[in-house]
Amino acid sequence: MAILTRILHRSPRGSRAVRCALLGLTTLLLASHSGFGVEPSLTKNQVEALFLFNFAKYVDWPAAAFPGTNAPIIIGVMGEDRFADDLRHVVESKTVNGRPFVIKPLATDSEVSGCHILFISESQASRTGSILDKARTLPVLTVGEDEPFARNGGIITFVLRNGNVRLDIDLTSARKAGVTISSRLLAVADVVKGKTN
Repeated sequence: MAILTRILHRSPRGSRAVRCALLGLTTLLLASHSGFGVEPSLTKNQVEALFLFNFAKYVDWPAAAFPGTNAPIIIGVMGEDRFADDLRHVVESKTVNGRPFVIKPLATDSEVSGCHILFISESQASRTGSILDKARTLPVLTVGEDEPFARNGGIITFVLRNGNVRLDIDLTSARKAGVTISSRLLAVADVVKGKTN
């Protein structure tokens, strides 16, 4: 639970509402996967895997992104084979809006077109720009974990600030991809770029 405790530390804006919203999302993360709720601690990969699963609850894709009403949500993973394993454990037997999950390790940039969520590990930092170029106009929620990822137009970035895991969200990139992010998820982000109001 150490990482989750750090996530709940006071935000730089000092907003009580933001802290409460983040506490709520963290509670949802743990409640949604009871196997993790009893663990004494979670690894960084496990925390990020839980967030990825829950992102699917707070994002809407265009109808054309799915071939059918029960088509799975495909999460592509670039790099970090161990992360893909943690993610499989989190989403096993889970559904969101009646859709199961498929975890798909990706080897090449051309494979991103079939994904709904694309996680790009920091181990792929040298390729981040080219990967995001492939995904930019596709209905894909891109998620990464380093500052260059955000600068290259990634949608949600896990950022470590002062030992705390934070979420940065780029709404401009989300709009270009055609995905809509719920205000409930925006409320727990440390930074929201491209907000219009």
